Order: sequence, then C-alpha cells, then structure tokens
Amino acid sequence: MEQPLVSIITPCYNGEAYLDRYFSSVLKQTYANLELIFVNDGSVDRTEEIVNRHRPQLEQRGIRFVYLTQHNEGQAAALNRGLKLFTGKYLTWPDADDEMAPDCIRKKVEYMELNPLVSLCICKGRAVTDDARQQFVGTLERIRPEKETLFEDLMWIRNVFFVPGGYMVRRSALDAAIPGREIYSGRGGQNAQILLPVCYGGGVGYLNECLFIYYIRPDSHSHQITDAVRTVEQLRRYETILLETLKRMGSEVFLRYCRLVQSHYARWEFGNAIDSQDAALIRECYQNLCRHGKPTWEDRLRYLRHTNRIFR
Repeated sequence: MEQPLVSIITPCYNGEAYLDRYFSSVLKQTYANLELIFVNDGSVDRTEEIVNRHRPQLEQRGIRFVYLTQHNEGQAAALNRGLKLFTGKYLTWPDADDEMAPDCIRKKVEYMELNPLVSLCICKGRAVTDDARQQFVGTLERIRPEKETLFEDLMWIRNVFFVPGGYMVRRSALDAAIPGREIYSGRGGQNAQILLPVCYGGGVGYLNECLFIYYIRPDSHSHQITDAVRTVEQLRRYETILLETLKRMGSEVFLRYCRLVQSHYARWEFGNAIDSQDAALIRECYQNLCRHGKPTWEDRLRYLRHTNRIFR
C-alpha cells in the first residue's frame, strides 16, 4: 500500500549553527514519502551553503526537495511561500533549530490514517539545553481535556505549546479552514495562524509520546523576552496575530471573540506594565484597559500608585 505524501515546510533565518542537526533528523525519518520545502528567509550566514551540501542526500533518499529564498520578512511570511506549494496529504512545519525523532512523522501519519475525522494531531516533546550536555529541562505537552478546548486555549495561552514540530495537520482540513493558504504574516510567530482555523470545529488527536526535541538557546526569540516591557511588546504582537487570524476566519467568529481577546490582553498587558515600573507604559496600558476592559478599584489604585507616586 502506497504511503500518503507528507509535506514538511521549514522557514529558516541564519541557521548555520543547527542546520546539520535539522537535516540529519529529516534524513533519519523512518517514513519514506516526504516532500521538504525549505524557505531561506534572507539568511546572511552559511545557511545556503549547508542546504546545498545536504541537497544530494535528500534527493538520494527520495525526498522531493524544494528550496526557496526571499528577503528577510519573518517566519510567517516564509511559511506562506511554502503553504502555496505543498502537495502532501499531511503537513508539518518544524523549526530549523529543533529536531524530529526518527519515527516522528511515521507515528503521526499512522494515527491520522486510523482517525480520519481528526484535523490535527499533537504529540509530546522533550526540552533540552542546546549545549554539549543537552540537559533535560522538561516535557512539552498539552494535557488532553475532558472536553476539547484547544481553540480557546490557543487564544488564552493555557495548556498549549507553540513548538510546531509537535503538530501535524490534514491538508483537506487546512484548505477548508484557510482558503488560499494565506496566513497573517506579522512578525512574532506562525503557529496560531494555522492552528486556530484548523482546530475550530475540527477534531484534535493526541499521541502520548515524545516525538521531537526542543532545544533551548539563550539567544532564541522566545528567550529574549527578559523583562516586563518586552513582555508587553510580545503580548501585543500575539494579540494582533489573534485578531487578524480571527478576522480571516469570518465576521461571525471575529465578532464572537474580538472583544474577549481585546479585554483579556488589555488586562494582561496592564499587569506587566505595572511590573515594568515605566509610568508612560502604565498610562498607555491603563487607557487601553479602560477602552477594552473593566478596570477594578484595585486596578485604579495600582495605576495611581505607579503613575502619581501616591500612597507610598
């Protein structure tokens, strides 16, 4: 029986430090029928040289390899390039600095084939330090709820992880949820833009196995948010991603969730602004909370205390 084609799309910016590991994990997959679309997002290091070095191995392995280049526009914009071209029955989009276990794709496909009503599946992953020791830090997983709430959990960032190597989606579900295969391409992430539309009304499946490795690098984007000001910036970017994605899902969905998202993130941003001790940022976030939420008396007191320096 012929295996269904699985497409892998990977955006990459300046990946010379970890691309050998990434391509090795693709080549070690126990699943044979693969299509790899690799998008060089304006790298200025040795990324292209490393890609070209691995191309013969990929082609010898029978992997359909597509290499794309573009000016640096961010991961979501790079992913959009690949979304237009992929042809597999299933899609996964691992980051270039992470690693798939050898049976990662095979086990996901087997699960999806046995569960045709499932739109996407989620596995577990191991988080380790990206150094010689590769010290285990923890397990990345979503605890399966009694009633599926992935759509809301992605919006409120609870009981979810955003490492794309943990997910596989069905092409038919993606095409139904994202007409034209065009996601919002703002900087700050590329996972919610796919996962939200696909899981809305679609079945979600779980594999109780660690099938990818997430390497924690001190210089990675997710670990650069080291203070409250930057946290506010990150929350604002994610809020924009959510609102733009909801808008693309249609007016009914957007109207149902728009105010909830704005209120939720206004409060979250205000809390982090208080932690920043930055009076201008606190004023800005408080005004936003007044527009989109309902400030409590405690919120007002915190605002006055940190902007007018009273009650000290």
